[in-house]
This record gives sequence, structure tokens and C-alpha cells, in this order.
Amino acid sequence: MTTTDRPATRSELVGAAKRIVVKVGSSSLTTAAGGIDPARVRQLVEVLAAARDGGAELVLVSSGAIAAGLAPLGLKKRPRALPAQQAAASVGQGLLAHRYQEEFARHGIVTGQVLLTVDDVTRRAHYRNAHQTFAKLLELAVVPIVNENDTVATSEIRFGDNDRLAALVAHLVHADLLVLLSDVDGLYDGPPSRPGSRLIPVVHSEADLASVTIGSAGSSGVGTGGMTTKVDAARIATGAGIDVVLTSAEQAAAALSGAEVGTLFEATGKRRPTRLLWLAHATSGQGTLTLDAGAVRAVVERRASLLAAGITAVGGSFVAGDAVDVLDPSGATVARGLVNFDSDELPALLGRSTQDLKAALGAAYEREVIHRDDLVLL
Repeated sequence: MTTTDRPATRSELVGAAKRIVVKVGSSSLTTAAGGIDPARVRQLVEVLAAARDGGAELVLVSSGAIAAGLAPLGLKKRPRALPAQQAAASVGQGLLAHRYQEEFARHGIVTGQVLLTVDDVTRRAHYRNAHQTFAKLLELAVVPIVNENDTVATSEIRFGDNDRLAALVAHLVHADLLVLLSDVDGLYDGPPSRPGSRLIPVVHSEADLASVTIGSAGSSGVGTGGMTTKVDAARIATGAGIDVVLTSAEQAAAALSGAEVGTLFEATGKRRPTRLLWLAHATSGQGTLTLDAGAVRAVVERRASLLAAGITAVGGSFVAGDAVDVLDPSGATVARGLVNFDSDELPALLGRSTQDLKAALGAAYEREVIHRDDLVLL
């Protein structure tokens, strides 16, 4: 959508959105003790059902699995250890999905559960499956309910927070709008509790955030995010051409009707190849490849594939298919990509042409270290 054909008002912008991703945080769904609050879930679903009745396709990204599992397990607060979080998620995810299923069924709406890990959307074959699953669910008028697969995700392959996950899902499903629902009613220019802090109604560009003091996670003890993660999610989505509304769960109905509530982050960029957006924002490098100056120019300026001939050093431990960071001679990160070789294979290949590698080691070694389709500039 160009500047000239953007809707003039918030109401028109939201009204024009045919596909909307809504993200809701743990603190907006659970009690202080950690269990699911049926009244809060019912209120949210009523709002979403009304939006569906208005003609919008919906995808719901919902936190709350770990929080929902705390009370049944007798835990007072979110555990720090990953195995304990995974146990709580295993118990809580079923409770959360069942509650949503019951509430949406009251409105004649079928839901489908989609649990994602980073691998599901960065590795090419997995990404295609995820994309096709969402497409078919929406075609069948199902509301996909998305969460990170906390039960099996490891600390090395986690999205980290569902705000970022929601931004990436919004791009994956070609959404027109992302609505982030929280326990705060919008972005303020300072801590909301500080006297004199003002709500920022619209963020036109990154420049509008220069003087903003962004706070951390709230005090509820059941979530992982904070305003920082929400602003980061807004940056991802708006940079990919998607408008974002940030407000509280209590104002969800107003936000989805186009009322001037919360903060609107206006889209600043254009849609990018979806899988590369995930690669840039949902992964961290499991190792590093340092390039010579010529290889940096080939990768950055010509968008060429990365060949072994241009690599001068390998760092870290990784296997084929992992994301690795690509460094220039000074050590600055210039790109990230999915590598085709294990870290213990690469040192013997460095500085050698593909023809030489094929002649010496066989056709399996003729391929690129990172293909350009699996490489994103940072």
C-alpha cells in the first residue's frame, strides 16, 4: 500500500483490513494465581467473533500455555528453568486450546491449533508446510490459534516472545493488520506510571521513537514480554508493510472497530520474501563464517551465493541446515543464512573453488556453502 492510497482515517484503515492477526498476552487471559480466567477468555472471543461477523479473516496468536499450567502444577509463579516451563506448557496448552474451542463454538466458529518452532518457518520444506496449513485453515473459515511450541522448543531455537511470533505470523499469512493486545493501553513516551507520561497515538516512522523511554515486562509474573518486545514486533511488521495497533485487551473491541485507541504504528516498508523475514528475526546464528572482502562484496552488493572460496574462518559448532552469521573481515555481521555443511566439514573446504572441491571430494561438495535463497542481509 503506497502513501497515496492509504486510508485517511484509523476507521478506514481497520475497515479495509481483510485479514487480521490478533495477539493476546498471558496477563490478559489469566488470574493472578496463574490459571485461565474464563471471563477474560469469553470477553476476548466475543470481540473476535464480532470481527469475524464483520467479514474479517482472523488469526489469533495467544500466549498463556505456561501461565495456564502453573496452578494445576501447584506453582506460584512462572519457573525460570526450561524443563519446568516445558512441563507447565504441556499441561497448560491443552487447557488453553480447550477453553478457546468451547468459547468460539458458542459463536459457530471452528478453531485449529498451530504450534510453531523456529525450524517450522526457517527451513524451506517446513516453511512451505506451515504456509500451506494456514492457507487451508483460512480457506475453510477456521480461526487458527497459534502459540510457540514451548513443550519441545529449546533455548537455542525459541522465538523468545509471542509479540515477535505474531509479527512474523502476520507476514506469513499476508495479513493487512496486526493488533497487539496487552495490559497497557498503548505506547507512552515514558513509563505509564510516571506523572506526565503521554500516550503516543501514532508512530509514523522510527524517528518518532527516538525520545521514547521503553519499559520492560510488567509485574504480573506470568508473561515474558514487555513494551520493548511489542515495539520490536511493530518494527518487524511495519517494515514488512503491515500496520500495527497496540492497545489493551479491554480496548480490543474499540481497536477492531477502528476507534482511535492505543497506538497505531504505520507501515513503513514493503512486503519481503516471507521465509527470509523469519530468518532475519526469528533465528540467531549458531556459528559464524568470516569472509574476505571480495566475498563480502559478492554477497552484499551482488546478492550472490556464498562459496567456500571466499570464507577465511569458521566459528562455533553447527550442523547443515543451521542458521549462521556471516561476518566481514572486521568481524561485523553482514548477513545470516542456512548453511549447507557441518562446522567440522568446512575448514578443509576454505579458499577452494567449487570445481576443485568437486574434483577432489566429489559432486556433493560442488554446492554453495549458503545459497542466496537462504541468505538474508542484516
